[in-house]
Amino acid sequence: MTDILATPATVNATAEEELRLRRELAAVYRLVAHFRMTDLIFTHISQRLPGPDNHFLINPYGLLFEEITASNLVKIDLEGNPVEPTPHPVNPAGFVIHSAIHKARPDAHCVLHTHTKAGCAVAAQRDGLLPVNQMSLEFHNRVGYHDYEGVALNLDEQQRLVTDLGNHPALILRNHGLLTVGDSAAQAFLRMYYLEKACEIQVTAQAGGAPLILPPAQVCEYTAQQLAGEAEADFQDDIAYDLAWAALLRLVERIAPAYKD
Repeated sequence: MTDILATPATVNATAEEELRLRRELAAVYRLVAHFRMTDLIFTHISQRLPGPDNHFLINPYGLLFEEITASNLVKIDLEGNPVEPTPHPVNPAGFVIHSAIHKARPDAHCVLHTHTKAGCAVAAQRDGLLPVNQMSLEFHNRVGYHDYEGVALNLDEQQRLVTDLGNHPALILRNHGLLTVGDSAAQAFLRMYYLEKACEIQVTAQAGGAPLILPPAQVCEYTAQQLAGEAEADFQDDIAYDLAWAALLRLVERIAPAYKD
């Protein structure tokens, strides 16, 4: 409910910010579809909305990701109830997973979950994500693991899920798939893009059958710090993700301009 003391300017600013977030989230749905990280209608991406009500946006259950637009995203509360009229249901597993993380992680403004072939393959491996390539080193000691408990339809799984995620930017759900979080939809997407690439590279390298070369532990940790902008180095590249996101938005504008509707 809008605060009765809110000024028109405040209300307008809140509406403008929600529209911006809706469009960014819709762009991410289209990008996930474009890069073939979808599972028909059965995965989900959510975006927390500003304000004290703990509302967030999620996809309308039943639509393909290439059908998602800013206006058809569903706004729900932490109990999974729509807070605005909508003809669309909400995926119950999406609610269980995403509401738990949004509630437990104030920094997790966006939560992105996939069931890709490579991601599911790595999620089924005992040792999980290996430091096979520079892309995987972004997640070195920075990914949690959650054991499979069945389809995520039970509320008592939520605490174990958020405990296993901890403060990490990514979670591998064993025998299930991948999950990333971010302070924006853009950050969550870019993390997922590279987590997915890391899984693809690992599965491809393993398929060759030759012994794998893995960097020493100290090199893995230093590279992870470099990629997080935390390491001392002669040069810093602190604009890379901003440039990549701007390029991705140009791509969405070309391939799916209706995402903003």
